[in-house]
Amino acid sequence: MRLSGLAPVWRADARLLILGSFPGAASLQAQQYYAHPRNAFWPAMASLLGDPVLPRRPYAERLQALVEHRIALWDAVAACERPGSLDADIRAAEPSDVPALVTRLADLRAIACNGAAAHRQASALLPGRLLLRLPSTSPAHASRSPADKGAEWAQALRPWL
Repeated sequence: MRLSGLAPVWRADARLLILGSFPGAASLQAQQYYAHPRNAFWPAMASLLGDPVLPRRPYAERLQALVEHRIALWDAVAACERPGSLDADIRAAEPSDVPALVTRLADLRAIACNGAAAHRQASALLPGRLLLRLPSTSPAHASRSPADKGAEWAQALRPWL
């Protein structure tokens, strides 16, 4: 079955674009970025933004916090076939039009990739562009704690905000 991803979240004055690979099953079902309760993305954003209650806020408020901090969010893959949620299982990937979004972000200072798959996919879409490769926030990548991931994300991204 062909799956379609989520719409980008952005404002024209975004300084930072965070790219994932493709939403997991929980995110697609909820129609929310990083909806799996063990995904470390929202705790990482809480660390970056200095807002410890961010992960517990309603989804719309979490997105608004990103936009207000000039952070855009999207996935490198717009549609694909994939059983389950593992990036390794993505087949017949249709890329998102990331280059078009990048041209609309006049203040863009950095593009960060959530994990190796997102980095690989974004590199194909934006050849020659500097892309920050961050550890995946997925619970499938459990070799690091969510707190360690959050600290690394905050340290890497804070200079770009």
